[in-house]
Amino acid sequence: MAVARQIVLRRLTQGPRTRAQLAEALAKRHVPDDAARTVLDRFAEVGLVDDRAYAEMFLRSARSDGRMSRRRVAQRLRESGVEPQIVADTVEAIDPDEEFDAALRLARKRSTRLSGLERTVQQRRLAGVLARCGFPSGVVRRAVEEVLAGPTVGAALPGGDRAAGAGSPAASR
Repeated sequence: MAVARQIVLRRLTQGPRTRAQLAEALAKRHVPDDAARTVLDRFAEVGLVDDRAYAEMFLRSARSDGRMSRRRVAQRLRESGVEPQIVADTVEAIDPDEEFDAALRLARKRSTRLSGLERTVQQRRLAGVLARCGFPSGVVRRAVEEVLAGPTVGAALPGGDRAAGAGSPAASR
């Protein structure tokens, strides 16, 4: 049991871990199941192993990262071995407006790299980025529409003028 305790302590000093992640580390080191269960139960009793706290910490991190989609948070928590009910509770704490704002921020950030491309190409690429981050299709559509609703760089403006883009005379004034 001393070996199991050392393994768990070492993993926890590297960062927060779920009970499933620690159990997997113990199994890889061939710690008997009963010893692993005893050590993990003891660490849970004293609050050093807490999947709910791990999920809350993960959600705070996802919010600060800005790529927070409910689907992505749920996927990552499930991959970490968090119990389904804790995953559901954590995902439920994400407000749909907050999720849309995160998608909109990411779409705005990425759209700066797409100036000069055709609108359909911009739409496709922004939608792909947001979809890969796990945002639902409705959120993706709204965010892409809102980001691309402004005048496109190089697009014609009323009166025959063109929007200032890189290298245009208006941009260099």
